[in-house]
Amino acid sequence: MKKNLTLAALLMVIAGCSGQHATTAAKPVNVTSLGGKAPVTSNAAADSEAQYPTRGTAINRNFSEQPPLIPHKADYPITLQRNSCLGCHSWDKASKMKATPVAKSHVIDDKGTLKGQNYFCTQCHVPQADNKQPLVGNSFSQQ
Repeated sequence: MKKNLTLAALLMVIAGCSGQHATTAAKPVNVTSLGGKAPVTSNAAADSEAQYPTRGTAINRNFSEQPPLIPHKADYPITLQRNSCLGCHSWDKASKMKATPVAKSHVIDDKGTLKGQNYFCTQCHVPQADNKQPLVGNSFSQQ
């Protein structure tokens, strides 16, 4: 009995939310920028196509313990079923592909099985092209 009442109440809520009973038209909303009505006075040119380092060249790190930057495109799919980075960077394929193998700190056994928190590589490792302009200024210095 209680189950039937719960189901009936749920159906009434769903029917009430269908929106078919509304008869008033929505009023337009005026949206403005946080910058006000300032006109755009200049357009920056788009970056040229990304240029990555020569194959086999590592990108220098800016500080110790920085995750290495990826010196190539990183638009390979990483899903729960497959990590495409391992097609070149797994322990058994890295030497054949002349790629850097996955770090020992990222694996749980002698076979090179990735730890769960290290499965999605692009959480920490990002591609870095040589010719990209920085989006913001950077005055970082390691003391």
